[in-house]
Amino acid sequence: MQLALDRTLIVMPALNEAGSVGEVIREVFISLPGATVLVVDDGSTDATTAVARAAGATVATLPFNLGVGGAMRLGFRYAIDRGFDNVVQLDSDGQHDPASIRQLVEALGGADLVIGARFAGEGDYRVRGPRQWAMRVLAAVLSRSAGTPLTDTTSGYRASGPRAVALFAAQYPAEYLGDTIEALVIAARAGCVITQVPVAMRKRQAGVPSHHPFRAAAYLARACLALVFALARPASSIQAGSS
Repeated sequence: MQLALDRTLIVMPALNEAGSVGEVIREVFISLPGATVLVVDDGSTDATTAVARAAGATVATLPFNLGVGGAMRLGFRYAIDRGFDNVVQLDSDGQHDPASIRQLVEALGGADLVIGARFAGEGDYRVRGPRQWAMRVLAAVLSRSAGTPLTDTTSGYRASGPRAVALFAAQYPAEYLGDTIEALVIAARAGCVITQVPVAMRKRQAGVPSHHPFRAAAYLARACLALVFALARPASSIQAGSS
């Protein structure tokens, strides 16, 4: 498995995460000595780039904010250009435990896309109200599309193998929630094998959460719209990457 990890790029989208990104990078290197980490600074106005470089990561700096989807598409293209087979998406705020990267990469032995699932038996992460309802609906619909049970379709902790990396380098959606919901639909329609592994999530180490309780209703509406748009995408426009 060391060889697979040598061919794996850890991509960390970051927007104003100077307070946490350095520690997350150091955790990656402790868990995976010799790993390659690419931080995509998504238009930060703080010291994210400087902190990430000081911690040992390669940094790609975007001139303005594109969102997680845009940052990840850059990461997938970087992986293709540099000859990496696999890409692991890791949050810069500390919520994703780098110790689980090995588990995600190992699961790529039998899948093209692996989701680190928060609701699959590990940890005590919980959501309530409209967000919980939206996640359940999304999980039910996307499980059918993927042909396998999925419990956490909005998790951003993911590992992509060669076929998914080639696909996402060209077609990864940039709109809000597209990087999670629509990406799964794109992968499923392209014939990618999708699975999940249980992971424990942590509280963010610094900064402001992207979801506030008062935004729960907006999240529900946006999640449903993202799913509608994803399912409306013509299947004929999606082609799988080569094996």
